[in-house]
Amino acid sequence: MSASPPRSVSPSLEGRRIVVLGAGSRMGRALAARTSAAGAELILAGPDTGKLRVTADELPGAARVLALDLADEASIAAFATEAGAFDHLVSTAAMPANGPVAELELSAVQRAFAAKVIGPLLLAKHLAGQVREGGSFTFFSGVAAWRPAPGRVVMATTNGALAFLVEALAVELAPLRVNAVSPGIIDSGAWDAMGDGKEAFLRQTAESNPARRVGTPDDVIQAVLFTLTNPYVTGTVLHVDGGGRLA
Repeated sequence: MSASPPRSVSPSLEGRRIVVLGAGSRMGRALAARTSAAGAELILAGPDTGKLRVTADELPGAARVLALDLADEASIAAFATEAGAFDHLVSTAAMPANGPVAELELSAVQRAFAAKVIGPLLLAKHLAGQVREGGSFTFFSGVAAWRPAPGRVVMATTNGALAFLVEALAVELAPLRVNAVSPGIIDSGAWDAMGDGKEAFLRQTAESNPARRVGTPDDVIQAVLFTLTNPYVTGTVLHVDGGGRLA
């Protein structure tokens, strides 16, 4: 596996207020840390405020913690009232419902759609009017939509639906920008549970994709920063998968 490229310099986000959903996860914490270091004031949102407070305590800049449940419209409406005006929203939220179709539970499928499709739609409904000029929404899709596999039907469907949703929202909510970032295999710690099999898995991934390496959290964060700061990008899915969807 080839070495990762040098870490890029983040653009300034001084004076910007950014909502980060899912800042209790590894990727969400890393994103919160980078945007905070770049000067942004953060609102960390999600159902587990305890995890979010841990993240907030680690940040160099100001951060508020607010409860938000993407499966509950009343929670989203209440969050909108508390949050006030902001510049950007980034949602890393995911509630996977993996397994064979014959064994899927409706409640798990509904949670998966709440995180990736219904929740983002309701965020747009309740929060679009509070985004400042030049602002944006960025949601996390995933390579499973372009590389479906057995046991990943719901993951593929929700991520694919989100890709079409950002296009539709970009048109309806214009000039507010709406985009998605679609990570591939990222060595963020999510694969650590594989134990001794992790290195072989990552090596095989690197050998099989066009970039000839696996992704890092920094690769994904740089993509998010691009969607936040480039004013001519909207209705776009930015693939950060080393070309893995093509392999």
